[in-house]
Amino acid sequence: MSAMRSFRLGLCSIIAAAGLFAAANGFAADGHTTSKFEGIKANSGTASHARSGGGDTLTWSDEFKIPDTPAPHWQVVDSKGHVYLLNRLAIKGDKQNRTISLPSYVHDVAKVQIYCSWAEALLGEATFPKPILTAAGEAAAMHAENAMGRHDGMAMGR
Repeated sequence: MSAMRSFRLGLCSIIAAAGLFAAANGFAADGHTTSKFEGIKANSGTASHARSGGGDTLTWSDEFKIPDTPAPHWQVVDSKGHVYLLNRLAIKGDKQNRTISLPSYVHDVAKVQIYCSWAEALLGEATFPKPILTAAGEAAAMHAENAMGRHDGMAMGR
């Protein structure tokens, strides 16, 4: 009788965990928008975060105007203050990097900045209400959590 009860309890736990995982992924897929860009050259529009499949993207709004500087770039700052210089805003011809994919080494995004790499100057920035955890950040957190769980289990088994 107790074996059957343990089996049912384990099955219920698995179902609950799967439901929570699905709900968390559903919320993570929702878009997030920054505050308005503010700075010496970038003073309009916002940036939005979205997740598609296993990747994260940033897109500037229709109100955003590319600053008239030699080499404006996307730049993000994570919750620990690490700065990542990314793609140039304007590319060959009249094309624009309106939407960019975040690299897998960026685990969260607290701020989106417009940076002129030629003048080495911050042109403007916008912040998210709270840092956005990327898919790579979620995977790293789950990996660390699983590694700690395995380590604790191994220590207890000895």
